[in-house]
Parts: sequence; C-alpha cells; structure tokens
Amino acid sequence: MNILKHELKQNKTSFLIWTTAIGFFIVVCIFLYPEMKGEMDEASKLFSEMGAFSAAFGMDKLSFGTIKGFYSVECGNILGIGGAFFAAITGITALMKEEKERTAEFMFTHPVSRKKVVTEKLISVFVLIITMNIIIFAMAILSMMAIGEKVFWTEMILYHFAQLMMQLEIAGICFGISAFISRSGLGIGIGLTAGFYFLNILANISDKADFLRYITPYGYTNGSEIINDKAIDISCLVIGIVLMIAGIIAAYAKYTKKDLKA
Repeated sequence: MNILKHELKQNKTSFLIWTTAIGFFIVVCIFLYPEMKGEMDEASKLFSEMGAFSAAFGMDKLSFGTIKGFYSVECGNILGIGGAFFAAITGITALMKEEKERTAEFMFTHPVSRKKVVTEKLISVFVLIITMNIIIFAMAILSMMAIGEKVFWTEMILYHFAQLMMQLEIAGICFGISAFISRSGLGIGIGLTAGFYFLNILANISDKADFLRYITPYGYTNGSEIINDKAIDISCLVIGIVLMIAGIIAAYAKYTKKDLKA
C-alpha cells in the first residue's frame, strides 16, 4: 500500500486550487506594478508616516515605489497568508482524517506499521508545500522578467526560503495536533495560523511586544528586514525549526500509541 502516492493524489485538488490562487494573485500584483510605479513615491511617503499601521506591515522601512518594497508588502502578504493557511490545512488533516472518514480499520488491515503511516503522510505534507512554493517562486520571477524589472535574486531567494520555512513550521505544529484529534481540525489550524499572523503584527507595532517574534513563525519572514539586511533572523528561524520538530515528535509519540476509532 503506497500511502505517499495515495496522500498526494488525495490532496491534488486542494494543492492545485491553492497554488493557482496564490500564484495568480501574485502575478496580477506584479503586472499592476508598472501602472502604479509613477504614483508609488508619494504613496510610499504617505504610508511611512502612518505610524503603527506602517510598522505593522514593514512599510516604514521599505520604499513602496520600488519593486522590492512593492513585492515585499503586496505579494508577500498574499504568500504569507495563503501559503500558511494551505500548510495549516494540509498538516491538521493529515492524521485525523483516517478516523474522521472511518478508514483507519481498512488501512491497518494491511501489513503497514503506524510509524510508516506517519512518515509517509509527513513526507506528503512537505512535498506538497515545497512544490507549491517552487511553482509560485517561478511564477513571480517570470512575471518580473515579463514587465522588464530586474530580479533581485538574493533577496527573493532569502524571502521565499523564509516563507517556505514558516509554512513547514506551521505544518509541523498542525501535524502534531492532528495526531490528538479525530474530528475536523480546520478551525484549529486556520485559527492558529491567524493567531500567529496577528502576534507578528503586534510585535512590529510595539517594541514591548518584540518578544512575540520568537513565538510566531512570521517573526523571521518580515520582508522589510530580509530586503534591507539581506539576511534571515537566525535566532527566530532556529526556534521555529525546534517547534516544527517538536510537533513532528509529538505526532509520532501520540499516533503510534493512539486507540484509533474505526
């Protein structure tokens, strides 16, 4: 029984919908940039003076009139929210759906261990997320070339890598939660992701809340910092990797001993 193939096939429709939607909106944003470029200098100045609102989205540190600043704010938010939701949904449904759909009994009549089930489901989640990000990255690069803008390769690679790691972290955490539930967990996954997003906004607005950057996966995806410093906050990234691994370990520990409902 090839669980990995089955999982990829089962998630194909969801993968295509999310990848197409996110990629489409990013491409549209990029193609709108030349039309808006001439008016962006004044808009950038206006946004930079909007205090907490500007800080929340990093617009106080970037020039909205450049393709770098425009991409970071507009396209970055599309990928940051859409990609994270896809990761959360894929991760939270991975292990619980066998009980929800009453297929656990059928699966474990085959000569397959629970560890193998968890491993192949985890691989499928990561394959889907990584493939989605590769496609979206390619779409963004080709769109920039199509409108005649110079691609800022270093910043783009770092920014998209940070977004990928953020999505993998959320998926790992949700994958761990998935082992503990047996009914729909979509609300948990989406709610957790939205919570992480707003924690990052709070961290950006107030210096007193800066510690929240170490809790939320969005803490190391701030486009303004990556674009300006050409670097990812390693301390936040390491914490994120630790949390992702903790979620995965929890999934193995719980699912291999769980009393599955047939």
